[in-house]
Amino acid sequence: MDVPRKGAHRNRMIRRIVYTTVAVIVLSGTTYFLRQLKPAAPPVERATVWIDQVKRGPIVLQVRGLGTLVPEDILWIPAQSMGRVDKIYVRPGTEVKPDTVLLDLSNPEVELAAATAEWQLKAAQATYTDLKVKLESGRLDQEAAAARVGSEYAQAKLNADVEAKLGENGLTSDVKVKTTKAIADELLNRSRIEREKAEIAKESIQAQLAAQQVNIEKLRAEWELRKAQLALLKVRAGVNGVLQQLGALQTAPIEVGQQVPAGTILAKIAQQDKLKAELKIAETQAKDIMLGQVAQIDTRNGIIPGKVTRIDPAVINGTRTVDVKLEGALPPGAVPDLSVDGTIELARLDDVIYVGRPVFGQPNSTITLFKLEPDGREATRVQVKLGRSSVNTIEVVEGLKVGDQVILSDMTAQDAHNRIQLN
Repeated sequence: MDVPRKGAHRNRMIRRIVYTTVAVIVLSGTTYFLRQLKPAAPPVERATVWIDQVKRGPIVLQVRGLGTLVPEDILWIPAQSMGRVDKIYVRPGTEVKPDTVLLDLSNPEVELAAATAEWQLKAAQATYTDLKVKLESGRLDQEAAAARVGSEYAQAKLNADVEAKLGENGLTSDVKVKTTKAIADELLNRSRIEREKAEIAKESIQAQLAAQQVNIEKLRAEWELRKAQLALLKVRAGVNGVLQQLGALQTAPIEVGQQVPAGTILAKIAQQDKLKAELKIAETQAKDIMLGQVAQIDTRNGIIPGKVTRIDPAVINGTRTVDVKLEGALPPGAVPDLSVDGTIELARLDDVIYVGRPVFGQPNSTITLFKLEPDGREATRVQVKLGRSSVNTIEVVEGLKVGDQVILSDMTAQDAHNRIQLN
């Protein structure tokens, strides 16, 4: 039979306690070690991200906006009177000159009014000629009467002088001397009156002819107006340029046979050699734009220098319109309504720390970026304070130093991680 050894049970208990203690220590150590390990960094393909290096030096603050080329001078041609479109000679896109006829209108009332004004003018001119002849004839009659009385006075004066000589010698009576003298004095007075009447007749003729001339000028002015209205029925371009459209934008194009009221826009003409750029700049960026600032307009076929000439105070759909006057030669293909890309220079900073502009980097904001480790295999998220910005660069205020490399791409897919691995 088996004889139990003394102390065997106690030894088994001690071994169990030791094993259990060791197991607990090992398990606790393993747990602690695992807790100290960082989570695995998710892999990101290096070729899919945009990496830039923090630099120090001068930068140019700029804003950019899309826009179009528009004519500096646009001529809108309205209908001067109501009319019917009889014929259209040119269509949009045609180059025109000042005397180019765009279309013909007809209006019987305007034509009749012009003819009536011409007839009235001719009638007034005929009346003036007839009146002038009659007044001139009357003046000649008056001058003839004055001459006749003057001649009678001369004869009477001669007789009175003869009788006076005879009277002095006692060869005639005193009555005859006085009678001949009285007759001469009367004819002298009549001659003076007739001469005055002749002068008054001249002044009367001038006054009557002047009044008739005023009436003629009035009718002439009316006829010129009616004639001009008639001429305007033949609608001409008036300037060198390109016909942009027939009719207003809000209405259908004008066609033959259409009745158009007075004031209706018939055509739009643009001068292609005088263009400017209208840029749409974000409201948040337009606040720093000032008149006279230098700009560059990219037409995709050349870059044209320019200057800011107008800033629209109104905000439409989050943008403001900025006009840029072009100061260089227009490249081939630069036509009205051409889409362009404009850049406006705001200021120059001589010595700042800067980096390429991140996807979500706004001026004077704080964001997080992934900064590459020295080995370039991993990137860690860091907080960066940004300052003033340009089109492609932005000032670094805090969080980075010169030489650091950061990822500027959109990394929202890695928002849950503070580290990434670059493959």
